[in-house]
Amino acid sequence: MNWDWDKLQERRQGSGRRRRMPAGPENPFSDFKPGDFLSRFLGGRLPAGIICIVVFLGWAASGIFIVRPGEIGVITRFGEFSREVGDGPHYHLPYPVEEAEIVAAESLRTVVIGQTPDARARGASRNSAEEASMFTGDENIVHMRFNVQYNISRPRDFLFNVRDAETTIKIAAEAAMREVVGRSNIDSILTAGRAETQVQARQVLENILAPYNIGVRIHTVQLLDVQPPPEVEAAFKDVASAREDRVRIINEAEAYRMKIVPVANGTAQGMLNAAEAYGRQVEQAAEGEAERFRIMVREYNKARDVTRKRMYLEAMGDVLSSSGLEKIIISRDAEGNILPLLNLDGRGTGGRQKPRDGAAQ
Repeated sequence: MNWDWDKLQERRQGSGRRRRMPAGPENPFSDFKPGDFLSRFLGGRLPAGIICIVVFLGWAASGIFIVRPGEIGVITRFGEFSREVGDGPHYHLPYPVEEAEIVAAESLRTVVIGQTPDARARGASRNSAEEASMFTGDENIVHMRFNVQYNISRPRDFLFNVRDAETTIKIAAEAAMREVVGRSNIDSILTAGRAETQVQARQVLENILAPYNIGVRIHTVQLLDVQPPPEVEAAFKDVASAREDRVRIINEAEAYRMKIVPVANGTAQGMLNAAEAYGRQVEQAAEGEAERFRIMVREYNKARDVTRKRMYLEAMGDVLSSSGLEKIIISRDAEGNILPLLNLDGRGTGGRQKPRDGAAQ
């Protein structure tokens, strides 16, 4: 016991000497031993403190997030909308104070309604079969498969105004297509009216979604597959083939018309031009003859006898100089003794001389 007491006194005295400030310019930390300090600190307080600091820093750093181009970050505070941020690095208070949800606003999303042909052949998915079957305005059933393409225009409304936006769009698209198909005939849907059906369905879908303020913009409603029921599919194919033949014949007739009409128009225009040219020619010739006659009248009035004789000589010259005319010259003495007859046989016989009174028959 005495030995232990002595040891204790020495330790206390040693501790007192180390705590006492040295005199003069001696280093005040000359008796400080880092190893003893670290060993005491690591042995008790350092691991718990480091763990708390690391945990706190990790919790604080969990609020760092990055928004890529074309995306929008929506930050909620205790589940309620707080703000929206654009692309780039951002920070929000760590969970559970704030949360961030990244929304791809510019990417195009697609919702498919209906049943694929191979799935229908396998008889799978009764719900999709019911989606595909629609009643037309002329009391026929048609199986349709179509999609709706949209993007998010207002992320806040898209996340908070409806519970499941994609399901809502799908149900609304089915209702819109049923409304449009119910006003249309099956022939129009299967053939030339598909484009009009798509446009009308998109308009009706936008009207249905407008009161919900769902925060999306509808781009297109596209028909992927439109088929009649399997029981009457063969008959519809025959009808479609007949329509195609009808269209083909109409196109051929239109092509023939486009080929013939220009030719006919050209021919008609040529005839009109020729007629106009002939009319101008005849008109000019008539004007020339009229002018010549007026000149002749003036000359006739100046010297009637000379002019009359000249005209007679010119006319006889024209008659006698013609090569295709048969000419018979008779003297005035024999003029009264010849009976003129028509040249009926074409042999140019002039006539028979009339016998005089008392002459032999």
